[in-house]
Amino acid sequence: MNKRSGINRLDVKASHRKAIHRNMTISVFRYGRVQTTLPKAKAVRRTIERLITRAKVDSVHNRREVAKFIHDKDIQNKLFTEIGPEFVGRPGGYTRVMKTGLRRHDAAEMALIELVGHGLEEPEPKKKNSRKAAKVVSEVKQEAAPKTEEPKAEDAAAPASEDSQPESAASKPS
Repeated sequence: MNKRSGINRLDVKASHRKAIHRNMTISVFRYGRVQTTLPKAKAVRRTIERLITRAKVDSVHNRREVAKFIHDKDIQNKLFTEIGPEFVGRPGGYTRVMKTGLRRHDAAEMALIELVGHGLEEPEPKKKNSRKAAKVVSEVKQEAAPKTEEPKAEDAAAPASEDSQPESAASKPS
């Protein structure tokens, strides 16, 4: 009788499951978030959290243990220099799994797995009145634009020649 073995087999062979975990883990570390099916996201979360726990302490032993699983040197370096130190004060729960709905063609439950607070910028909500916002932005740009220089006092004190008379004076009959 097979009692709960502690892992989700994902209905694939062990080598395929290991490849899924490795590829998805690398993608999460590279991009910060990945959209996948809910069972895969929950299974991969366990792997990601173990690796981040290792990366919190940068030692030769931890680097070698992570290198057994992640073969991309850039991602290993990012894990130990950026991601690990960011979570040093956090005792766990480095990832978030959010359900996103059902997939269209087979109705599989989809989820988004992402690193918690890993410098991901949320998109700004659209403003309701875009014309008003554009007007405000253009006014701010006009105020910030450099103003044309006015003639200096030296130029005003210089005697004006007949050729340099203003147009209004030249157009008036004398």
